[in-house]
Amino acid sequence: MSNRRPGLGFLLVCLGATAFIVNAGVSRVVLRAGVSPAELTTTRITGTAVVVLLVAALVHRSALRPPRGRLGLLLLVHGVVGVAALQWTYFVAIDRLPVGLALLLEYQGPLLVVLWARFVQGEVVRRRVWAGLGVALLGLAMATGILQGGLAWDGWGLLAGLGAAVCFATYFLVGEHGVAQLDPLRVVLWSFGIAAVAMNVVSPIWSFPPEVLGSDTSMLGRLGSVVVPVALLVGWVVILGTLLPFGVELLALRHLSASTVTMVAMLEPVGVSMLGWWWFHEDLGTVVTVGCSLVLVGIIAAQTGRAPHPLPEPPHLAGP
Repeated sequence: MSNRRPGLGFLLVCLGATAFIVNAGVSRVVLRAGVSPAELTTTRITGTAVVVLLVAALVHRSALRPPRGRLGLLLLVHGVVGVAALQWTYFVAIDRLPVGLALLLEYQGPLLVVLWARFVQGEVVRRRVWAGLGVALLGLAMATGILQGGLAWDGWGLLAGLGAAVCFATYFLVGEHGVAQLDPLRVVLWSFGIAAVAMNVVSPIWSFPPEVLGSDTSMLGRLGSVVVPVALLVGWVVILGTLLPFGVELLALRHLSASTVTMVAMLEPVGVSMLGWWWFHEDLGTVVTVGCSLVLVGIIAAQTGRAPHPLPEPPHLAGP
């Protein structure tokens, strides 16, 4: 009997997307308070890894066993690319670009998932995939200003957003394979543990500026009159902005395919665009707004063009 519950999977993805939407705004506030993208990435990942390690030690000790062989290599890629590199490129993008555009670039990831399924895994895709890809590329050209004779936004921010798309696709594709054979807690524990080691090599957590952590900061934009401790916001980024959404979306992969999860997660760039408009008074202009809309339409068209395919049953919670 199938253990999959698609309805629960959709609810989990919606919860994760909502948490990610709010976290985009909170993260920008932390970055503007004087924390660098690398410092925030290390703190976010290391804090999450410590919390997951404590949970596993208390309630699910079998998750502490390191995966071996091919699964171990997959989780190495998942941790370094799908977690560490994704977080760093994400923070660079939202620091340098309007938050809606940054997330829109990251969400080219679903297109990459479909293309991987077609050309690497040999899955059958419908014709609207190619129409959707064309519409998305046109919209991307409008949104980034290429059609106006050059880039309208920060070049490093645009590169970071596109890099986040590659990492995002990797996260879901490898995660889909991993949770088909390991329970989600074990995947999260080892992926974030590996990512924490990688980021502490690049930017050690002890280099986080203590004077910033002990200060207060304005919430910016429409909430500019609200002053909050930076330490509280960093805690939000770790618990409600990382542990919660990453965990529930990995749980969703036990009930839905990677392509379905990424399609439902398209709520995030739409929500973040609205958040940027309301919170930070961001107005992208008519051309950019139309371009963003075309990208979203193209991604959804391409994503729904992937033919249904059977998935392996997820393991019981006890894990192998």
